[in-house]
Amino acid sequence: MKNIHDIVVHSDISIRDVLEIIDKSSKQIALVVDSTNKLLGTISDGDIRRALLNNISLDDSIKNVYNNNPSIANINDSREEIINICSSKKIHQIPIVDNEGNLIGLEILDELILKETKENQVILMVGGLGTRLRPLTENIPKPMLHVGGKPILQTIVEKFANYGFVNIVMCVGYKSKIIEDFFGDGSKFGVNIQYIHEDRRMGTAGALSLLEKRPDLPFFVMNGDLLTNINFEHLLEYHQNNDSMATMCVREYDFQVPYGVVNVKNGKITSIEEKPVQKFFVSAGIYMLDPKVIDYIPKNQFYDMPTLFEQLINKKENTISFPLREYWLDIGRIEEYERANIEYHEIFSE
Repeated sequence: MKNIHDIVVHSDISIRDVLEIIDKSSKQIALVVDSTNKLLGTISDGDIRRALLNNISLDDSIKNVYNNNPSIANINDSREEIINICSSKKIHQIPIVDNEGNLIGLEILDELILKETKENQVILMVGGLGTRLRPLTENIPKPMLHVGGKPILQTIVEKFANYGFVNIVMCVGYKSKIIEDFFGDGSKFGVNIQYIHEDRRMGTAGALSLLEKRPDLPFFVMNGDLLTNINFEHLLEYHQNNDSMATMCVREYDFQVPYGVVNVKNGKITSIEEKPVQKFFVSAGIYMLDPKVIDYIPKNQFYDMPTLFEQLINKKENTISFPLREYWLDIGRIEEYERANIEYHEIFSE
């Protein structure tokens, strides 16, 4: 996403001043927000020209000039979804907002179409035994199970490559030769792949201590048994804009208690809730980490990602959540594997 600091304005600015801002910027648009950074609308050179034709003065404010119903995209929208919105609306720029309507950034259609290679590393955890998926995983590692006619891991690699993230490290263990023989150095998939071999279980964070070289940039960590339509560019932007040490993607999980819940105080029943629904956020198995996080991970020890986050929280480091609202499925059991094959072509249509 584009840096938008130079094109954010308030509705009381004059047309003359906003015109100067638009002329100075290469983005050809200004974004109108309120005092809390909620997006109110957009204003372009075309909007101003139409206002001048209606005899509105350059010294008037833009309150009655800007477009208060612009096309927008959500921070969780995929690259393909944003391109489709721009194409259908015949627009070349689109503001990006979060779930509360706060302005996050601006996407440019031409730049979305021209894929840019990025240096941020992608660390994929693909060394698990997949015991809950047996007998399917008796002779093949779980990430290599076919969903939609290809290995789960191939879909993950292709999704990262689609966003320009081509530097991939696979942390392998169980039946690793199958993974290495299939992907090789990654060149046939348009990426660069290196391998870390876990001689014993290291956990979702412990394997990071085996990296040959500490990353120079924020890097992704993702479990290799997930299918998701997350926009990886927006996750990176969100992580950086919040000056985060560690960002965890989270998914809302609903659980309905199958009984009437009785609330009791001092032995007296105060209320009864019939089969209430409890809502939680759970880890989605996708993370964005600052390179300094490596310093917190013990060498050659089992160390899971929740433990790492707990340590960072105790050290008062900035740890934030990135809520996922788009498609996400953890393929941990047979029923989820079957569901993935049913849904795949609808979600990941080429």
